Amino acid sequence: MKKSGVYILRSLKNKRFYIGSTDNIERRFKDHISGRVLSTKNIRPLVLESFLECESLRQARGFEYKLKKYKRKDIINKVITDNNFPWLFKRGV
Repeated sequence: MKKSGVYILRSLKNKRFYIGSTDNIERRFKDHISGRVLSTKNIRPLVLESFLECESLRQARGFEYKLKKYKRKDIINKVITDNNFPWLFKRGV
């Protein structure tokens, strides 16, 4: 069964993150490490830091877009550590 979600890759070359969404993480990660993805081809090797499952690919794409808007390493690191999106945290509870 395919799982949709948002994934976070980290480049071992320049320590930067790459955020994407997919409905097949195994295939997509193989695409990245083999150099078939233009945006990550020159920053290999890559490590899969996190995969956050979503209800649908549509939701995953929306969450990917929202996460990319943060553009802060500390927030991305928190997402990796907590394995959760920041906007899903309950505040004041």
